[in-house]
Amino acid sequence: MTSPQYLDPHQARTAEPTPYEKKLAAVIEEVFGSGAHDLPGLVAGLNARDLPAPDGSPWTEETFRNEMRRLGA
Repeated sequence: MTSPQYLDPHQARTAEPTPYEKKLAAVIEEVFGSGAHDLPGLVAGLNARDLPAPDGSPWTEETFRNEMRRLGA
């Protein structure tokens, strides 16, 4: 039995996530789970963990927005 498409959280995905995308998603989930509720809190949480921005520098709100745009999120 298949589930209705609207119950599939990955219905718009065109490929499996890369290891980087999986790690980024896990860290974002961890940051939100620790109590961050806004972009500044998310950026601070990303910088407090072992995951630099794509260019190797600390995350900023701008680099986070740009990366989400690039990933299509």
